[in-house]
Amino acid sequence: MQQILNFLIRHKTFLVFLLLLSLSLFLTIQSHSYQKSKFINSANIITGGVYGITNNISVYIDLKSENEILLEENTRLKSVLYNTNQENLTDLYRHATDANQRYKITPAKVIKNSYSSTNNYLLINKGQRDSIAQDFGVISSKGIIGIIDNTSNKYARIMSVLNTNIRVNAKLKKTDHFGSLRWNTESPEFVQLIDIPIQAPVKIGDTIVTGGRSTIFPKNIPIGKVDSFKIDDTENSYEVNIKLFNDMTNIGHVYVIKNLDANEISTLNNLDE
Repeated sequence: MQQILNFLIRHKTFLVFLLLLSLSLFLTIQSHSYQKSKFINSANIITGGVYGITNNISVYIDLKSENEILLEENTRLKSVLYNTNQENLTDLYRHATDANQRYKITPAKVIKNSYSSTNNYLLINKGQRDSIAQDFGVISSKGIIGIIDNTSNKYARIMSVLNTNIRVNAKLKKTDHFGSLRWNTESPEFVQLIDIPIQAPVKIGDTIVTGGRSTIFPKNIPIGKVDSFKIDDTENSYEVNIKLFNDMTNIGHVYVIKNLDANEISTLNNLDE
């Protein structure tokens, strides 16, 4: 207490000056509208700046939770999309809760990705405990990624479209001419579509999508656009070079697709074997 009194006594002249200065400023602002408006505007600018910075910090901190919310919403919308061919919004929302859905969609995050070898894989943070199993299709918001080929309790490995062992049924979107998707290992930006009949009116820029003739992928999932094409060695079909919609060197969030009717379809297909 004595130290505080000593401080006040020692700096009394300066403190009186500050008090009188503050009082004069207050009286000036209160009695003159121009100075008052300037003071208020300056205060608003300072306050607004502080709130703006605070808000930006809060937004940054909340990005993770917001991304999770968006991912869940995308999952729901993709489930609606793949479980119905309806274009009417009322029908789409009705099918979103339909007990007879054919596909189940599970979001996941890529934790490892290779793209420079001849047989590339991705690793995701979902596995058997999340009902992920072999031969499930995997896509992103832009198009196909690959097929689940192995699982553990908490993780799953995806055979990338940049893998020489993968084959995906695909087609020209505008004509429904089908072929088989493969990779020639030359570039992570391109894959090849083979066995497209020469009768097909292929054009550069045409969109290539999944064909839906397997139990892995629904039909019409985007793959890429025709970059070039040529007649193959048999002279009966085209080999089409496709520029992928996905940047396979930069994959973050993905969606795993389970065909709920896969076992039933496979059983029927194997009856005569």
